[in-house]
Amino acid sequence: MYAWDFAALKPYWSLIWQGLGVTLFYTVTTVLAGLLIGLIVGILRTAGPRWASMPLRAYIETFRCTPLLVQLIWVYYALPVLIGVDMSAAMACFIALSLYAGAFYAEIFRGGIEAVDRGQWEAGRAIGMRRSKIFRRIVLPQAIQVMIPAFISQTILQLKNTSLVSVVAVGDLLYQGTVITAASYRPLEVYTTIAVVYFVVLFPLTLVADRLERRLGAHR
Repeated sequence: MYAWDFAALKPYWSLIWQGLGVTLFYTVTTVLAGLLIGLIVGILRTAGPRWASMPLRAYIETFRCTPLLVQLIWVYYALPVLIGVDMSAAMACFIALSLYAGAFYAEIFRGGIEAVDRGQWEAGRAIGMRRSKIFRRIVLPQAIQVMIPAFISQTILQLKNTSLVSVVAVGDLLYQGTVITAASYRPLEVYTTIAVVYFVVLFPLTLVADRLERRLGAHR
């Protein structure tokens, strides 16, 4: 029978915390970048010129319908060759994760905006408000209420997706687990600990998402 020994990991806890810091950094920065991309793309798809619809939809479907791992590897190895610029693994991961998140956030924004009754637009125009002001003051605040649970769910997925950056040797939580395993020869203890750390970070977010979904559902 296997003899578990979590005490063997004690010398490596600094690496685990370091990896968790990298994971959270990528989560926060790529979620913020993805939200900005998603907001712009979502608005343009909803209320922008018709000529912009097709390329924006192509962007969304490309990133939604291909594996994130393939996107990370492509951005890291192929994109620098195409644009003729050296790119670090950290920057490649940031670009790929941000564009990936932006594609999903764009659809959340678009769905939330379209869920607002068209009568809200008409009411705003009836009192002389400009289209931009109607969107900013009337439509967007209502749409955000609809979108919050989906935003949280996508953010949870984004945090889990950051584990893929270890493939290109970015020192996130999973990558540090690989390093510790090579040094300690205790893979079961290492990856069990990594799984527990992910669970401790993610489980409260899932509770928040469920609570918000119930509250907003009752409100609607």
